[in-house]
Amino acid sequence: MATESVVGDVQGFFHVRVLIGLVTGISITRLLAGLSRFVQHPRRNSIYPAHFLWVIYLLVFVIHFWWFQFGLATIPQWEYTEYAFVLSYAALIFFISTLLFPDQMDDYAGFEDYFHSRARWFYGLLAVVFLVDIADSLVKGIDHFRSLGVFYPIRQCLLAGLAVIGMFVSRRSFHIGFALFAILIEIWWISARFLRLD
Repeated sequence: MATESVVGDVQGFFHVRVLIGLVTGISITRLLAGLSRFVQHPRRNSIYPAHFLWVIYLLVFVIHFWWFQFGLATIPQWEYTEYAFVLSYAALIFFISTLLFPDQMDDYAGFEDYFHSRARWFYGLLAVVFLVDIADSLVKGIDHFRSLGVFYPIRQCLLAGLAVIGMFVSRRSFHIGFALFAILIEIWWISARFLRLD
């Protein structure tokens, strides 16, 4: 089968952007609907700090992800492999969102019990997301990747390494500290790249 390209960069970008927007929108909806449980049924759904902080991190990250995908407009010609890669990245984010808020909690004592029972899945997928982000930046072109600076790949590898450690550590302080660190790094990165204080 011959490989077909979407030659028109504007049309290709628009097509990909719409699909990414749908998947990303579902992720945000899932996270916000999950957070609403704490308001709707506070006695039934008590907040576990590590879980709650990771939800906040993922919300900030997904919103950032949706925004920085505008960088896809710089791709002059879309191939199916690039399209499948970017869509898979968005689907991975959605899957992590569903891990934070499952459809049912009947088998668990609460979010603390649930979070630790799924910690290996969560952190394993999170490590993959951190590394896939590097590949996503490379898809946008080597000039784009270099514009992110030398700190970017170091940051991503550090976060991926901490996520791998998180798969095997049960201490609450580690999970809370890692989540806070990830949130601060993400907010700093967004502020440094996108916010102008003129």
